[in-house]
Amino acid sequence: MVGAKVSHIESLDYEINENDLFKQDWRSRSKVQVLQYVFLKWKLAFLVGLLTGLIATVINLAVENIAGYKLLLVSGYVQEKRYITGLFALTGANFLLTLIATVLVVFFAPTAAGPGIPEIKAYLNGIDTPNMYGAATLFVKIIGSIGAVSAGLDLGKEGPLVHIGACIASLLGQGGTDKHRVKWRWYRIMNNDRDRRDLITCGASSGVCAAFRSPVGGVLFALEEVATWWRSAILWRTFFSTAVVVVVLRTFIEFCSSGQCGLFGNGGLIMFDVSNVTVRYHMMDIIPIALIGLIGGVLGSLYNYALHKVLRLYSLINERGKLAKILLSLTVSVFTSVCMYGLPFLVGCTKCDTSISNFQCSTTGRTGNFKRFNCPEGYYNDLASLLFSTNDDAVRNIFSTNTPGEFHPSSLIIYFVLYCILGLFTFGIAVPSGLFLPIILIGSAYGRLLGIAMGSYTKIDCGLYAVLGAASLMAGSMRMTVSLCVIFLELTNNLLLLPVTMLVLLIAKSVGDCFNLSIYEIILELKGLPFLDANPEPWMRNITVAELADVKPPLISLRGIEKVSRIVEVLRNTTHNGFPVIDDDVTVPSSEAGGTKARELHGLILRAHLVAVLKKKWFLEQPRRTEEWEVRQRFTWVELAERDLNFEQVAISKNEMEMYVDLNPFTNKTPYTVVEDMSVAKAMVLFRQVALRHLLIVPKYQGAGIYPVIGILTRQDLRAHNIQTVFPHVAKSKGREKQK
Repeated sequence: MVGAKVSHIESLDYEINENDLFKQDWRSRSKVQVLQYVFLKWKLAFLVGLLTGLIATVINLAVENIAGYKLLLVSGYVQEKRYITGLFALTGANFLLTLIATVLVVFFAPTAAGPGIPEIKAYLNGIDTPNMYGAATLFVKIIGSIGAVSAGLDLGKEGPLVHIGACIASLLGQGGTDKHRVKWRWYRIMNNDRDRRDLITCGASSGVCAAFRSPVGGVLFALEEVATWWRSAILWRTFFSTAVVVVVLRTFIEFCSSGQCGLFGNGGLIMFDVSNVTVRYHMMDIIPIALIGLIGGVLGSLYNYALHKVLRLYSLINERGKLAKILLSLTVSVFTSVCMYGLPFLVGCTKCDTSISNFQCSTTGRTGNFKRFNCPEGYYNDLASLLFSTNDDAVRNIFSTNTPGEFHPSSLIIYFVLYCILGLFTFGIAVPSGLFLPIILIGSAYGRLLGIAMGSYTKIDCGLYAVLGAASLMAGSMRMTVSLCVIFLELTNNLLLLPVTMLVLLIAKSVGDCFNLSIYEIILELKGLPFLDANPEPWMRNITVAELADVKPPLISLRGIEKVSRIVEVLRNTTHNGFPVIDDDVTVPSSEAGGTKARELHGLILRAHLVAVLKKKWFLEQPRRTEEWEVRQRFTWVELAERDLNFEQVAISKNEMEMYVDLNPFTNKTPYTVVEDMSVAKAMVLFRQVALRHLLIVPKYQGAGIYPVIGILTRQDLRAHNIQTVFPHVAKSKGREKQK
């Protein structure tokens, strides 16, 4: 059976259900109601941007102050040569912060672990990812991100911010939590999968904008990476949401620049402004730039491969229970703290270069390019400048321009190797974590190393090489191009970097695609989410949808006027979410008197609608067609849009079992259908692009004795892995094609 041994996660109803109730509701809407509906969408998009910007500000304020005071305390111990005390202070503080984040995730919201971007991508693809956007998940994501990032773990808050934006959008779209919702009729009109999908897209783009202060990059990230279905109306609303986020962030940055936000000043939001740096490059610089792209593609694919293995190992450890998850997180925290504190002692001190403009050397605070750490006055520790600071400050330090001799190659090599190890073993523990910042730091390290190696042979600054290295590794691992290019342009504020950034991204993505999938696609596979790719496999054109229908269980259908006992039997014995409604001996309208008799495919009815009918006990004593006014008295289209599949709570008496239900008003009369000879590849493209949940297969020939529906295709039936399980010869032919 196709899709037998797969995840039981359900799909979402993005298709408009054109039943009688929907048509009546659509006809009865006045212009004022339509304007209210449109205004509500824009108002919710505004609130998504506003709340995402406010929460991002709170997270940055908390991280900068907690991590800042922690580093100031430890720096004081180092200056007093109380090295053991400093080690225990740093390790203990990070241990406590990691413990708080892990306990919240493990006991209150397990879905808050990780970045959340793969799950958002799956949701917008049409997969119902349960418990991903609740109030508990939002709260734990915020507090957990503050704790994990402040603990100095090799992770970022960028991925969690995307998830936070999506949680805000989902809660606003459904009017609150699952248990406590707003019941206003004008608000409940948004309570459907289709409108919630559009709002979550706004939330995801707002999260990226909040992380990088990149409004256009946030919109393009949603378009390129997470959204499966796109239209111009979503483009406008996502752009509006990101514009609101930028205004909020800019307002708080201006307010905090006067020192009224504690240690939050220039830090907190990644911004590498090189607008005052003259970017010069010649034809010979194309060679090292292309080399950066090549290295980024190879290293990105290797990073994805290694992370895949580590995540498989972690899944085995996490299966041992909650205590194992907590111990794993704390072990990573202690190892990270010891490396951050101990490794700077292994490198020598460097004398300050007084010729550097805006010179400020041998600082002991939490910020600054030249950290004194354990060095005497007038000297600095270059490795401490990268390790003994927040991740945002480390990005600024390694991206710094006009400082060609600031970092020694040996220190950059140590930093590169360490962050490769930490990046692999930190992602996957039970804390909110993002991949953006670790990959940026790893890529910038080898980018700056290449800039140092080029020396006088290039006109490009070492700091700009670091920017290109970070971009190349992100493209090699995440396989994004357009959105990454715009994000880095908005980060650097220098359009002169556009040609070289485009070249690096294109080369890195092309090289990475030759080896394996992107990191988010790998995570989707590990989580077992039935994600449908944009491009079907070539061998899918050799299989027809009729062949898929033949290996599925027999089709279960209902009649237009069905007995209650039959509906109860179907709901109890199956888990299907859609059933074709077919009537026998229906008179075909014709010019001849009396017409002819035939079977009629009335449409498709959803499981949720059957449950709604049974819950309201809308039964008939005799089988008959109901009038339109009878249905409108008991049901509204807004009520049917809510997904309620809890059939177990419905109590049906013995007498009610013998009654009837008119299913015609609830049936979608215009379901999408395909002819049995259509290839699976073509059906999959239709299924994905139209965002379907059910696709009916109809026979090629129509006539007496021929059933009007052959089968129903769902998401699980169209997945390549499930098809290969049922048709082993397809996998064998695929292997022969590869050998050729």
